[in-house]
Formats: sequence, structure tokens, C-alpha cells
Amino acid sequence: MSRYVAILEGGKREVLIDVEDDGPGCFRVRVGDRVHSVDAYRHDYGTLSFIVDTASHTATFDDRGALLRVRVRDAVFPLEILSEQRLRMRRALGTLTVEGRQPLVAPLPGRVLKVLVAAGEEVTRGQPLVVLLALGMENELRSPRDGTVAEVVVEAGQDVASGARLLAVE
Repeated sequence: MSRYVAILEGGKREVLIDVEDDGPGCFRVRVGDRVHSVDAYRHDYGTLSFIVDTASHTATFDDRGALLRVRVRDAVFPLEILSEQRLRMRRALGTLTVEGRQPLVAPLPGRVLKVLVAAGEEVTRGQPLVVLLALGMENELRSPRDGTVAEVVVEAGQDVASGARLLAVE
């Protein structure tokens, strides 16, 4: 048996789902305290025909990022389905914080266009710190944490290699 959590209504509601294989294309699905017999057939990548108990349905899946949009008849249901383990990991990641000095490094070789902060300046997590021109595009490199800029080791106009240290936040 596999256990999943459906995240509905933009994260406002979670529904526990147990799925048990009951033969080729057949499943016993427990949603809350109700058990359903489901016969599913995948037509192509995004279309699924299924019979839930005695009712026939067709669903079209639109997978854009982590969110899944399921179209059943004329209604669209945005949802996310995660295993219990993935849900626990996601919740744990939200509570982790970065400690100590954190270097900001160039993800690609390029040219530093702008340094937006100076040593000693207070910054917040996600704040743009450096603008790097790489592969013909301007890339804002952001602070990995709240803190203070400990050092800046590059200046505007400087060419940097991939992985080069640009500054540090602590």
C-alpha cells in the first residue's frame, strides 16, 4: 500500500490517500474513511480514463512545475500529490536555517555588471547582491540568508570563472 497526501485549495486543505494495487490498472483507493474501486487506463501522456466505483470519468493532466491541474469534465482542480515522506521533507526544509558565513559564488563564468551592496551592510534573504552577465543574460544573485555582508571580493567590470567567490554573508 502507498500513502499520499493531496494538497488542495492552494495548500489550505490536505487529504490523506491510501492506494492499494488490486490488479493491472485496478486500485483500491481510500480517501478519508471512504474506499473506492478505481479502474484506470492511460491514453497518452496527459489523458487518463478511469472508473471510480461505477462512474466513468476522463481527466486531463496539465503538469506545470509542482502543481498539477486536473480537468474533469468542465472543471479544473489544481492540486499537488506528495508521498508522506516528501511532505515531511518539505516541511522540514521550511524550518532549516543557514548558519555561519555563507559565500556567494558565480554559478557560471561571466562578467560582474553591478555589486549592489558593500561590506558591513545588512541584507535579507533573497535580496539581490550582485548582477552577473553570463550567457548573454543578466542574472541577479541573491542573498542566501539574513545577515551582514562580511566581505566583497569582486567589483563591477571584473570577469569571473564559474564557482568564483563573489562575496560572503554572515
